[in-house]
Amino acid sequence: MILVCDVGNTETTLGVYEAEELRGHWRLTTDVPRTDDEFGLLIRQLLIDDGVNPLHITGAAIASVVPRVTAPLVSACKRWLTDKPVLLVDGRSKLPIKLDVEEPLTVGADRIVNTLAVCRLYKRDAIVVDLGTATTFDCITADGVFIGGVIAPGVLMQLEALSRRTAKLPATELVLPTRVIGRRTEDNIRAGVMYGAAEAIDGITRRIKSEWPGTDTPFVIATGGLAETFEQLCKEFNEVDPYLTLRGLQIAFDLLT
Repeated sequence: MILVCDVGNTETTLGVYEAEELRGHWRLTTDVPRTDDEFGLLIRQLLIDDGVNPLHITGAAIASVVPRVTAPLVSACKRWLTDKPVLLVDGRSKLPIKLDVEEPLTVGADRIVNTLAVCRLYKRDAIVVDLGTATTFDCITADGVFIGGVIAPGVLMQLEALSRRTAKLPATELVLPTRVIGRRTEDNIRAGVMYGAAEAIDGITRRIKSEWPGTDTPFVIATGGLAETFEQLCKEFNEVDPYLTLRGLQIAFDLLT
């Protein structure tokens, strides 16, 4: 079994794979400062509580877009998994994909791993819509070429901005509204943010399709922490795979270790 870690700006998603099966997964808050000792203890306890023997973990793969978290997490894994491979995926990793953009070393590790996963699992032109702190649109060809994409403000970022930048609008939980015309302030906010985000996601996806370099219509895959929430709101999604990035890390580990 291997441990996979996707470090995002808001949440860190952990998973354990046994071969190609995701045996367990957990989410941590990223912005809580942790030492390598704290990471080690926390990960071990999560495994034990879910019935996974930490001694059965044979390696780890990490994708991180938060440098201050990367070092202690890598250090924790190396100390805990003595003499076992710990893989950090970034733009320098020798993966069977191509980053066909002007600054390939600036492409986020999560987007690199998504490209690998799509290339190996779907084998077709695809758009990955990753709904995290930012909403990213990764444009990937069937032969594993990342040709660029779009980065937009994330849904939670929009929700928080309304509360922080206005005097009287309250902090509001992200719950799917039952109708567009809200009769309470919180429902007004939810409708504006969620339906607005859904229309933006569908609109950007259609614009990407209209510029697509090939003749095939790209397959649209939603992933990330909010993918399932927006599945019923977005019409352009062909498939929802919340753990696509973790699967890409599992594939990267198998290829590079």
